[in-house]
Amino acid sequence: MREGIEQPEIVVDITRLPFAEIHELSDGCVRIGAMVRNSHLAAHPLVRERYRMLSQAILAGASPQLRNMATTGGNLMQRTRCYYFYDGTAHCNKRTPGSGCDAIDGFNRIHAILGTSDHCIAAHPSDMCVAMAALDATINLIGPAGERSIAFRDFHRLPGATPDRDTNLEVGELITSVDLATSMANLPSLYRKVLDRAS
Repeated sequence: MREGIEQPEIVVDITRLPFAEIHELSDGCVRIGAMVRNSHLAAHPLVRERYRMLSQAILAGASPQLRNMATTGGNLMQRTRCYYFYDGTAHCNKRTPGSGCDAIDGFNRIHAILGTSDHCIAAHPSDMCVAMAALDATINLIGPAGERSIAFRDFHRLPGATPDRDTNLEVGELITSVDLATSMANLPSLYRKVLDRAS
């Protein structure tokens, strides 16, 4: 919005919604409210003890000033984007569907090499999201049709032919929280192997 790329007609303030807590559920999972600040999440004892990778990813991903303002839900909703997205003179299918992608034949050293398409090669900017994907998190949503949950791996969309659509959120839905599995034993075996090597 600051750059004039997005110009919404209405902006809704959600800062007073009651989604700013981190707590353990009865099944041992940890629920992170969508309004929890990244700095609080990275420093929380449950997160530091059980999900060290998530804490480290948050601390590595932004400045202290950004971590003090950014929220869990906001981090998940970052647009997948690149320099061409911000350049109003460049063709960008994410910004203007059907206009083309100048990044493909342009300066693209910082772009994605996996999960791309003929329509977009931008990379998602969140370090926190990588950790949550590896931890097999679940995202909880609320909307006009009620509440639902979606596996983290199914939340973000690959660009395909519609790179302007970043997530599988339905119109009017809002992220309320993210649940992390009880222990490493609940993670898929591939993730466990990666985490074991990193420890």
